[in-house]
Amino acid sequence: MNTSKALRVTPQRRVILEELRKVDTHPTADELYEMVRKRLPKVSLGTIYRNLDLLSSEGIIQKLQVGNSQMRFDGNPESHMHITCLQCRRVADVFHGPDTSGVCREVQTDFTVLGCTVLLYGMCPECAAEVDSSAPLASIGEQGGTSS
Repeated sequence: MNTSKALRVTPQRRVILEELRKVDTHPTADELYEMVRKRLPKVSLGTIYRNLDLLSSEGIIQKLQVGNSQMRFDGNPESHMHITCLQCRRVADVFHGPDTSGVCREVQTDFTVLGCTVLLYGMCPECAAEVDSSAPLASIGEQGGTSS
């Protein structure tokens, strides 16, 4: 576990991090709680939430806000993009694309940019196969709040 000196390595933190890094599904805190409970049956959901907040604030994991759904977590702290399916809400990593740090540097603002997160929206192959090819564009327009 690569942590700062101030962050003590507890058994709960170690297991949370190990379980999160075993998957690439970007689980919610509730999903991670179920995973961790298999190894630590007495762990509380509050412990999971507190440790996820701490690990993300230390930059050890990423916390992802995906639309209006629950926060999701990524065990890979390196800068990379994510994509989410508008139909099933699955979240996946995007490693082949522009470097997100480059995107951050090119933003014109009077703010001091400390970082950025790029989240793409689309339709996963499984959901796309189930719907009409014109449906994704219509649903994106409706959710994006664009008007004609």
